[in-house]
Amino acid sequence: MDWPFDQARNVAAITTVGVVERGLPVLVVQHFEDDHSWGFLCGTTDDADDGRVIGMGTAVDLDPSLASIADLRPGWMAHRTAVGADWNRQPADAADT
Repeated sequence: MDWPFDQARNVAAITTVGVVERGLPVLVVQHFEDDHSWGFLCGTTDDADDGRVIGMGTAVDLDPSLASIADLRPGWMAHRTAVGADWNRQPADAADT
């Protein structure tokens, strides 16, 4: 597979303790507008103490289906109800309203 993301496999990404330590699925993805970094989140916590840093490649290794949202524009987010479900995309600022 060609690498589809705008950041290299070894670039840091944000995730949660649930994803890396509890095996929860990634259900929310955010492509940050300010620095084009990525967040691969479980959607169960927004507590900063639950945040973890992983490599982009590690995120895709955990769930290869994440490659399907590699074209998510900076400033946008995507969410799904379960692994294998369709991704729903929206501007990240729309999620706050």
